[in-house]
Amino acid sequence: MSYVIEEEELEAIDEAEDEIETEDDYLEESKYVISSSHNPFKTSIFPVLIINKQLRIIYANETCKQMFAGFKSLPGRYFFDLFGKAFAIEDARKIRETVLNGSDGFSWKGTALLKTRSTVSVQIRVYIFPLEMDLKSPSDFVIMFDDFTEENKKLLRSVFLSLLEASKLKDNDTGKHITRVNEYSKHFAKILYKIGSSNEKNAEKYKRIDADFIDNIGFLAAMHDVGKIGTPDDILNKEGPLSDWEWAVMREHTKNGAFILSTYPNPMAKEIALSHHEKWNGTGYPFQLEGEMIPLAARIVMIADVYDALRMTRSYKPALSHEVSIAKIIEQSGTHFDPSLIEVFKIITEDFRKIYDANAD
Repeated sequence: MSYVIEEEELEAIDEAEDEIETEDDYLEESKYVISSSHNPFKTSIFPVLIINKQLRIIYANETCKQMFAGFKSLPGRYFFDLFGKAFAIEDARKIRETVLNGSDGFSWKGTALLKTRSTVSVQIRVYIFPLEMDLKSPSDFVIMFDDFTEENKKLLRSVFLSLLEASKLKDNDTGKHITRVNEYSKHFAKILYKIGSSNEKNAEKYKRIDADFIDNIGFLAAMHDVGKIGTPDDILNKEGPLSDWEWAVMREHTKNGAFILSTYPNPMAKEIALSHHEKWNGTGYPFQLEGEMIPLAARIVMIADVYDALRMTRSYKPALSHEVSIAKIIEQSGTHFDPSLIEVFKIITEDFRKIYDANAD
């Protein structure tokens, strides 16, 4: 697994690169060779870079330029200046040793994680090997990338979607509830992302919301009640109010959900399942968390979940109108809900209405 390199670790690598002497005419000479009619990488579907012994990029094929379109230019730049933060610090050291000293036959393979606040993380397999056949002292190296982000994501999410479908068989009175909760939560996160990118009063609170946060909550919000798979049917589908002991059993779905989702690689899954019934004033369950002790993703999902529950007809309650539902949520600002999030919610209530109408049961 890859981790983002901390700034001070990257600087250590940069200092090591500064020690390497470079030849001013090497780049142009190498470009001439790589750009010849015998270039096997020009039309490759795989993104390919070629670097020299000084770890300077001397060639990038068109597929690579498209993949890293966010960079103004690739040739002429140092590899670690552009991609250093994508590698674990130990992997970065091994790559340097491979190129300079010939570790493992001048070859290396591993993974990298490319991440920015505005783009969803990209997981990449990376292969490095000599361009020339002379393995005694190769001067140029091929770096080939293989993006497996979607492949990995589809495999992971398909497993947890199966669990979600199983839980829906237990609680068959919810219609498109989980679809709508996903949509509300994702839209809410997008608005908070914009606030975090602005100069507004609460911008600092939401700086941590990035493209990954939005992508994840748009999938994981639906998992908030997956723990109900362990709730007895007679309690889950009971008509009328629950008794005290039945409520005690029902509340266990938060812990059950956290246990089920504990193997999901992003902690947001467990946080949402465990904490979406906590309350801002500390009177919720299962642990009576208070204020910002409640994870942000759970605070978002609890608003989405309550709004949709109010709008729905259930065995124990009639459906409420959009206007009444909004009023009930706003009046619980600072008690049930995060007051800062409710201020944002007031701005996007019409968006919630549209999402509900577009995904009506």
